[in-house]
Amino acid sequence: MSEKITRRASLAGAVALPFALSGNAPAAEVGLDAVARGRGMRFGSALSARAQGASMDNPAYAALLRADCGLLVAENEMKWQHLRPAPGKFDFAAFDRIMAWGTANHMAVRGHNLLWQRRKWMPVWLEKYDFGARPARAAADILVEHITTVTKRYGKRIESYDVVNEAVTPETGALEETALSQAMGGTEATLDLAFRTAHAQAPHAELVYNDYMSWEPGNAAHRAGVLRLLEGFRRRGVPVHALGVQSHIVTAGPDTSGSARGYERNWRQFLDAVTGMGYRLLITELDVRDNGLPADPAVRDRGVADYARRYLDVMFSYPQLRDVVAWGLCDRFSWIGPFEPRPDKAARRPCPYDADYRAKPLRAAIAAAFARAPARGT
Repeated sequence: MSEKITRRASLAGAVALPFALSGNAPAAEVGLDAVARGRGMRFGSALSARAQGASMDNPAYAALLRADCGLLVAENEMKWQHLRPAPGKFDFAAFDRIMAWGTANHMAVRGHNLLWQRRKWMPVWLEKYDFGARPARAAADILVEHITTVTKRYGKRIESYDVVNEAVTPETGALEETALSQAMGGTEATLDLAFRTAHAQAPHAELVYNDYMSWEPGNAAHRAGVLRLLEGFRRRGVPVHALGVQSHIVTAGPDTSGSARGYERNWRQFLDAVTGMGYRLLITELDVRDNGLPADPAVRDRGVADYARRYLDVMFSYPQLRDVVAWGLCDRFSWIGPFEPRPDKAARRPCPYDADYRAKPLRAAIAAAFARAPARGT
């Protein structure tokens, strides 16, 4: 680990490159991953294989990754729709490029994901598949083949997998169904098989249940459903090691500090329940939706940073949490703007760097939260 920390620190100066491209070159800063590793943690980001996106092929974005990250995750390239376009066909080209770049730059790569338990995110061919006279067996064979093929290909190069993504319906807390799980006879059986197969094929790996968790009000049913699922895994002896908390957090107005204080009690109760069952924690997809904040970028950026800092201080107080992954580093490529534009049409600012690759108060807030976090043991 010490060699990697040295490598991260030596790369920290690369953060000046994007600023230089925009004409505002600051003094070099210590990279976020270097700060995190000083507390026994890691920091990373999502990236894409699309040349013009949040990609290692984009020199400015690649500089941010090299400066701040020790951990990477593919935004889409490992998901079923991209990796398995047809029943008998796998396409690893895009994800292989991400793996190769991560290895060349001494960065770990997480696996995201082996099963996204939502109909709209499953491949069209699988939702229309004829499972034949023995549907449970046919469905199980497809799932086992998929997980086995992926995990064997990458071996010990991937040490952490989001085995299952978003299996709980946020509005009700019920488990999601897909054509695959219906053929197998139920969602629990499908998820259990996914984790057991991943464990059999990658016994070295951390196996994560990942979900769109939120500490804001109105999410009690979702949290309750996730707790039931995690309790069921423990009861059935399913090899699940950690909960991935996506952390697409949302401000609710100018009083970000006040709202954060109001959310903390219920959120800690949830995290206490998760860790009390023996699960570790990860932040897997961090960004901040700037709802209810003024259009003025400076005011908005400060509100986002303050809100994120309070959230991270709570999360980092749990020693079970070591890895933090941002869902992109730069506003230019964030999914949030197209997904949910602001009513005032102001460009969303959810990431540590703005659309011109300039560091924002959110980056400083993340660094400060890491610096203050209790040190993790070896």
